[in-house]
Amino acid sequence: ARGGNPVLPAEARQGLEKLNNGDMDGAIADFRALQAAAPDQPLGYLLEGGARWAKTYCATLEVKWGMVVTGKREKIASDDEYLALAEKTIRLATAQLAVKDSAEMHLYIGLALALEARLYGMRSENRATARAGVRAREELLRAKELDPEMTDADTGLGLYNYYVDTLSGIVKLLRFFMGIPGGNKAEGIRQLESAMNGGGMTAVEARFYLAKNLRTYDQQYERAAALMEPLTLQYPRNAIFKLFLGNFDLELNRREKAVVELRAASDQTCCEISCTSHVRAVADSLLAGVK
Repeated sequence: ARGGNPVLPAEARQGLEKLNNGDMDGAIADFRALQAAAPDQPLGYLLEGGARWAKTYCATLEVKWGMVVTGKREKIASDDEYLALAEKTIRLATAQLAVKDSAEMHLYIGLALALEARLYGMRSENRATARAGVRAREELLRAKELDPEMTDADTGLGLYNYYVDTLSGIVKLLRFFMGIPGGNKAEGIRQLESAMNGGGMTAVEARFYLAKNLRTYDQQYERAAALMEPLTLQYPRNAIFKLFLGNFDLELNRREKAVVELRAASDQTCCEISCTSHVRAVADSLLAGVK
């Protein structure tokens, strides 16, 4: 059997390219075409959930203590559609596993549960976040057991290891009541590096989150900028990547470079209007503080 990350159909590859370039609505159209072509397969629903997460993520970006961070918010009506995509992914992948055990289907279930955990975390639903995160970890570990070469599974495992070891206060409390497995930051970083270099569908995501987390939690500004810059070059229409790189360079006192990047983020017109407008407001607030 062939090892490694799933081989993606054309609609998935095209949609991911659009998503990474900031065109979330265009990506969703491609992922829905994949759903129509293969309605009993989980991939199209998983990828649409990922594109919807990107829109949610963009909408909650804000500046705190000079850092661009993800904000918290309450439950909104569109959350139900998002969670339904994750649940459909899990249901379809579970049906496939009833026929044959496979690393690919465990990967899809794990990534769908990670999507749920992210939303619950944004809504400060800590117990639900922990439950989904632990279940995601179990599925991704099974995927790696079946196929050690599957680097896409390393993204979710890396984030779990990093966050559980980093966010010690709330996690220690939850671990006491819920028996949550421990994490290891160094291992999480290694796993995220494996994923970002693995060429799979989560490679860009792994690089982005590794850069952001090293800046936010470890104050490794230089390394964070070095990780983020290739994303701005490969995906020049993604205003979020430019926004974060500009923020990192501000923290490194590279003011002229940061101003160029933040203005580019503010001036970006592709592609999703509400996200573009929100990034512009965040970038402008950072530019207003540059002297």
